[in-house]
Amino acid sequence: MQTFITNHSVTRPATDAESLTALSRAWQLGDGHFSTLHACGGQLLNWHYHLARLKDACTRLQMPMPDWQAVHAAALEMAALHNGAAIEPDGDQVLRITLVRGTGGRGYSMAGCGATTVVLNCAPFPAHYYQWRKQGIALGVCKGRLGHSPLLAGLKTVNRLEQVLLKAELDGHQWPEALVLDTHCKVIEAVTANLFWREGERIFTPDLSSAGVCGTMRAWCQDYLGPRLTVCSTDLERLLAADELWLTNALMGVVPVTAIGKHNMQCDFTTTKELQQAYEDTH
Repeated sequence: MQTFITNHSVTRPATDAESLTALSRAWQLGDGHFSTLHACGGQLLNWHYHLARLKDACTRLQMPMPDWQAVHAAALEMAALHNGAAIEPDGDQVLRITLVRGTGGRGYSMAGCGATTVVLNCAPFPAHYYQWRKQGIALGVCKGRLGHSPLLAGLKTVNRLEQVLLKAELDGHQWPEALVLDTHCKVIEAVTANLFWREGERIFTPDLSSAGVCGTMRAWCQDYLGPRLTVCSTDLERLLAADELWLTNALMGVVPVTAIGKHNMQCDFTTTKELQQAYEDTH
């Protein structure tokens, strides 16, 4: 994995003392946010949705906006490389853009903090996602619960400890993915993905105003589905009766769900296939 830090047009390895100091608020306070992109053939898929997410997070966290054109250029430069060498034209990579509040201030205070620091990471693409799209996956249900945090709900901040613990539970059961509920037993999302389901002609996705992450693929689906989609609160029993269920994130795309625990989903995945094709047609 490569890690670079960029400040406007300057990009350098994040190993020098200045860079590490700039990252201190991230590891001390979790004072940052990020977006994970699918880079393919040197291009950044769904870039406008990722940019919108990063801008929204900067606004909500009161973090100065970086030079977005410079960030985009640096991200494209990194996407064109793999371990220092040019990638194949159709090569897939994972590119993460992390924004951290600049150095300065004392303790929790934002006062005196400088310009936002941007960190770029590039890593291999999880190829099993392509198999998931074709065959679907069975979900577990985590016992761990997400707490309510209205100030941060929807954001993808660098503090992911809830997800670290949930992923440990998922790995312990050897589930490919699992549903996650909140402390009121309402379904919020999967450990690493957003959730949609269909009842007849109506399509739904959980309300994330108190917990969860608003993913870029979730945003794409909302725009594509338009008035066909309703955001609502739901319990697990309602999902078990759904006609169709699927997961989304920026890397996996649209993945059909074949079972929840011991309950098999009996459906033809018509909407999932529609979304998969529509998304592929945009690239």
